[in-house]
Amino acid sequence: MTMKVKVLSLTEDTIRFVVDGIEIAFANALRRTIMSEVPCMVIDDLFIFDNSSVVADEVLAKRIGFVPLTTDLSKYTLPEDCDCNSELGCAKCRVVLALDVEAKDEIVTVHSGDFVSDDPDIVPVSPGIPLTKLASGQAVRLEAYARLGIGMTHAKWQPVSESVYQHLGELTIDKSCDACGKCAESCPTNVLEIKDGKLEVVDIHSCILCEECVKACPMEPPAISLSLNPDTFIFTVESTGCMPPEKIVDEAVKILLKKVETFSTKIEKDDIHDDIESFKVEQEQGRRLYSIGGDVDDEEEDIEE
Repeated sequence: MTMKVKVLSLTEDTIRFVVDGIEIAFANALRRTIMSEVPCMVIDDLFIFDNSSVVADEVLAKRIGFVPLTTDLSKYTLPEDCDCNSELGCAKCRVVLALDVEAKDEIVTVHSGDFVSDDPDIVPVSPGIPLTKLASGQAVRLEAYARLGIGMTHAKWQPVSESVYQHLGELTIDKSCDACGKCAESCPTNVLEIKDGKLEVVDIHSCILCEECVKACPMEPPAISLSLNPDTFIFTVESTGCMPPEKIVDEAVKILLKKVETFSTKIEKDDIHDDIESFKVEQEQGRRLYSIGGDVDDEEEDIEE
């Protein structure tokens, strides 16, 4: 069966598309690749010089780490693939962002937009994310290092806030249907309409498989039935803003194709089994059942008694 792809809708942050001619295993592989293997830029290291705000250093660092950054995959490389071998990275694999905010005479809210990046293409997706508040005389001064990473390493590197799929529904309307209108009225996504005195399916791609139309049919058995197309899936992918959603899907497909090529090469070379290394399990010395740091012999004597 030939795979076919059709884009249903595309906005600034969300893409919906239909894939026909695949199995559920491939659909799930694509979903997982989108979530966990497409790299994006995120702040990973901080040097805090001054933080007199009410938010502790570690809490502030965690908030900053989850701020999505715009990402240009053509300009940077993953740290593990960079030849700099530096713990802090180099211009090829990291971006430096500085934050320097001080409250003078009034309360100041520090936002993600207050970061100053050494690359204008790598900045917070939204400038309005609040990080902390400063009272008069308080300040936050720090230097942040952003790097590429993947969601498999940490959730903060997930480029999407949503990556889901569902089977395409198939609605069958029996000839006995009297087009009473109750099925169309009960549908929450307007999949059905009454046209020329007949009940018709007008937008099957909007079907969420809720079966409300089947439940609303007054006939017994119902004149409408819902089934699933086993080879057709509707994907919904929502970007965090780091990259356009179509770019994320495109990168995920490239990663999957590369994996398939690697696996195919291993099969041709009959090299699909990894060597199993022998390992040694260390035997526990003594039986420390009650105390930590106590004498083993004394414990064993107590147990025997």
